Amino acid sequence: MPPTAIFSSKGALAYAELRRLILTAELAPGARLSQDEFAESMGMSITPLREAVRQLASEGLVTMSPHRDVRVSAASADEARQLLEVRLSLEPFATRLAAERRTDAQLRAMTEAADRLLPVNRRTGEEAIEAHRAFHQAVHAASGNDVMIRMLDDLWDKSDRYRRLGLTLPEGDAPRTEDLKQHHELLGLITAGDGPGAEVLSRAHIAHSLASTVLAVLDTTS
Repeated sequence: MPPTAIFSSKGALAYAELRRLILTAELAPGARLSQDEFAESMGMSITPLREAVRQLASEGLVTMSPHRDVRVSAASADEARQLLEVRLSLEPFATRLAAERRTDAQLRAMTEAADRLLPVNRRTGEEAIEAHRAFHQAVHAASGNDVMIRMLDDLWDKSDRYRRLGLTLPEGDAPRTEDLKQHHELLGLITAGDGPGAEVLSRAHIAHSLASTVLAVLDTTS
């Protein structure tokens, strides 16, 4: 949860659940959110739900009309591009720091996460997305930069919306075995302490990721 958000306990619960539903695409982009129905389903009044909706709107995850109509923000080429640009700026450097700073315990965590990796495609679905996220989180944690880790966590939350969208597109049928191979190559470079090499491979990995292919599709349809 963003540190600037101040909630009642029920507001925090509503925020966490709504954010989860949006980021996992259980509430699809563009879907209308009935605040009354959602509040009733969670056994709370409308007030804490409105707290949650205001925070989600500030994060760009929902849009609110003057008539209080609330919808899940649509996927857009502009947002996908901005997320990719920020990821290309931050994540390669975090990966370099991980190679230079990682502890033995952090290396074990990365290795264990790598053992659970699967190609991210329609066949492997949510299991692969979660394993993919866990591996990169282990890498980010080894950077030792808490500010960067928090920024990357939020970035990945929003980028995962586009990965899940990618699974619904023709690109979701691709085997994506090269992506899987690059994860293990990254682990090898981090294990060897090769910061510059890890940074270069990380940048190439991101540039050809599923999220980047979704951007290409959105660009042609916008």
